Amino acid sequence: MSNRNHYYLSIDDIRHARGADPALAWQGANPADLAAALQEALRGTGLFERWRAQQPDPDAVDMSQAATDPQAHASAKVSDLHVDLDLVTDLPMRVVRQRLEWLIGSGWKLRDMRAA
Repeated sequence: MSNRNHYYLSIDDIRHARGADPALAWQGANPADLAAALQEALRGTGLFERWRAQQPDPDAVDMSQAATDPQAHASAKVSDLHVDLDLVTDLPMRVVRQRLEWLIGSGWKLRDMRAA
């Protein structure tokens, strides 16, 4: 039995979709760049480790937030006046949410979630 989920997300203003911390924020310019950055953030620990190194006590950080999914897949496309971002992963929403916040801040919405 698979625990993989398909998350359907939307971003209203991709030009201003940036996380609060420039050291962690996505710096791309288009939907494909964003999908690649999110996919990399979920497949590996690089983004998490950069965030962790900034914490006052990195050793006290909850390591369950470091979870990765080497098979995570993200794609994005322009649709009307927003960007649709599709993500398939076995990571829980709490991890996905954290990585999205670091990359693009709060300018995204979860439209739907289904078993993949």
